[in-house]
Amino acid sequence: MTHAAVTPPGARDPVVSSAHLAEGGSPALSEIEFGLILAGHAFQRWMVRCAAAASGPAIAPPGLSAMEVLILHTVCHRDRPKRLSDIALVLDIEDLHLVTYALRKLTRAGLVATERAGKERHVRATTAGREFCARYGAIRERLLVAGFAGTLPEAALSDLAALLRTLSGHYNQAARAAATL
Repeated sequence: MTHAAVTPPGARDPVVSSAHLAEGGSPALSEIEFGLILAGHAFQRWMVRCAAAASGPAIAPPGLSAMEVLILHTVCHRDRPKRLSDIALVLDIEDLHLVTYALRKLTRAGLVATERAGKERHVRATTAGREFCARYGAIRERLLVAGFAGTLPEAALSDLAALLRTLSGHYNQAARAAATL
């Protein structure tokens, strides 16, 4: 006769995408991973749809991917030209060809331009790229930031951001270790 595990009163089953991964030493980590999956997909969906809403005939073509939106915002950051390697480093993108492909598409759309600086190529946002980012920011304020008002204080959001950066460090270290197996 087998005995089913009994959940004590007040306890809850972890909400996970892969129960077999939650059976190990840290079911809570499996919960975090499922939350990251959902948050990651929702964030990418948001970026694509916000970009579509921010696009206009004189600003940007519709159909930018989440990666292209991220790269464009990174290029616009502080309104200074960026090197390809710096863009990849900031966004933690391992495959430079993904950045190169996105930059080609953004260049064809007229949102970024490249210039030579010695042996290096620098990317800068064009006027149309900066206008697109401004429209994206205005839509973000109206639809997303306003929805957060009153739900979490700014300090809690900053703490959450720090936790996510810490988690990324643990996952990057584990990825490096796994590459040696």
